[in-house]
Amino acid sequence: MNSKEEQTNSEVTNLENESSIEKQKDANYINEQNGDNKVDEKSIGIEDEYKFGWSGYSEKTNGRFAMIGFLAIILIELFSQQSFLKWAGIL
Repeated sequence: MNSKEEQTNSEVTNLENESSIEKQKDANYINEQNGDNKVDEKSIGIEDEYKFGWSGYSEKTNGRFAMIGFLAIILIELFSQQSFLKWAGIL
């Protein structure tokens, strides 16, 4: 190896060592290693209430109703032995 490659390899090794040292100093990393993951409820702002407009609650509710509707269409097609559009009189 030439000196340029050796210098690059040593820089990479130094960066890897520095990142592992920083991880070891980090309290969250230590807790992950020990398995002492405690959730601070104040840090997690769970808001499960209705707000007007685009919100997480609205998206979840809309998705749930969409899944129910899709399941209803599948069940209609299974029990009627015809497509939903034909059953609904569209085709």
